[in-house]
Amino acid sequence: MNGATSACTDIVVVGAGAAGLFAATWAARTCPDLQVIALDGAKTLGAKILVAGGGRCNVTHHAVETSDYRGAPPALIRSVLRRFPVEETIRFFTEIGVELKREETGKLFPVTDKARTVLDALLSAAAAAGVHVVHPCRVESICALSDCFELATERGPMRSRCVILCTGGMSLPRSGSDGAGFVMARTLGHSTTPLIEPALVPLTLPEGHWLRQLSGVSLPARITLVLASGTRMLVHGKPLKPIDSAVLCTHFGLSGPGILDASRHWIHARDLDPAARLVIQWLPGLSAEALDQRLLEVKGRSVLAALHGLLPERFLRAACAEAKIEPAAGVQQIQRDRRQMLTRLLCACEVIPNGTRGFTVAETTAGGIPLDEIDLATMMSRRAENLFVCGEMLDVDGRIGGFSFQWAWASGFVAGCAAAVRARSLRAAALAGTSAPRVREVSE
Repeated sequence: MNGATSACTDIVVVGAGAAGLFAATWAARTCPDLQVIALDGAKTLGAKILVAGGGRCNVTHHAVETSDYRGAPPALIRSVLRRFPVEETIRFFTEIGVELKREETGKLFPVTDKARTVLDALLSAAAAAGVHVVHPCRVESICALSDCFELATERGPMRSRCVILCTGGMSLPRSGSDGAGFVMARTLGHSTTPLIEPALVPLTLPEGHWLRQLSGVSLPARITLVLASGTRMLVHGKPLKPIDSAVLCTHFGLSGPGILDASRHWIHARDLDPAARLVIQWLPGLSAEALDQRLLEVKGRSVLAALHGLLPERFLRAACAEAKIEPAAGVQQIQRDRRQMLTRLLCACEVIPNGTRGFTVAETTAGGIPLDEIDLATMMSRRAENLFVCGEMLDVDGRIGGFSFQWAWASGFVAGCAAAVRARSLRAAALAGTSAPRVREVSE
């Protein structure tokens, strides 16, 4: 990093987040004699790791299936995940001193409940393997030369035989994931999906919506995504299953794990159908018809008293106000249409968000580089030989619960190991004064 471009590094990893640190570590472990440098433009390394899981870092989930992801076809996602399954993730973190615990939700966290434990261990593992991490050092552009890549960085130019690109998508741009990686990928011949949008993100509701006055109320709920036609959205050809998780009402709209999960699909559905809506059952397992019948059977009690214990009083009063019902009124005194409106609000509450909180607070990115532009056996680009891509830059996003991290570990492992083997071949060819064999014909 002294400005000279004559010397050629074996592997440069662009982006030292979860996928980048993993790729760099496994590259250096695979071929210890190689020079592996990881560059990151952020002042604080691993910002996404540090904020993940409420500052505890949800490392992975005990059961990971392709149905936990959207974006690329399941078969393509599976081909990468199976190369480094959850069992290997647990083994790796145990080896580097991070003991994991499984919670009731299936999420795996460090027993310390501190994300710093995870980040420090990853950095130590990279250093022990011989990785040289340089930061802050923003990569401004990457150019493919005849025998290597030339990178323009804020610390000067450098060259590398192989590059692993893993700058993240566009979520949490303060962490360094501001979309620059997509620009670099495009200059090297890649395309990106037509839509690149925030995922695992809170949703906003229109000004004056009754749920916005309930800021701070969190309830278990069932969320179903419904299109204008009344049918459920299809994901990989199958109806999206209802999401059972907590929903948090906020001053701007809705958040909580249930909403974050639903947001991944609602954003996509909205692009196809502007009238796509969420149906929230605040009383999971109880239909509006069953609740209406329950109210009809109540004698001599107010609405509030009849519903007591089912939901917080603050929530019930707000729902009554939305249905234009006096909470103290007797159940028998309420008009039928008002009573049924109340039961729908509690058991089948239709919500049409008007937007999201955006990339600034999104936990991951939906969209990116299509997997069919990547050789998934190696994570090497089909458009630029000796370029490897992994992590959030690819068109794969997981649901909340550690699934995006598992994708980062798996894709980073494959990329790191394969890049090491390729870089060793390129180095040997350079020393012998011959050309390394081409892996394939690279698409124009």
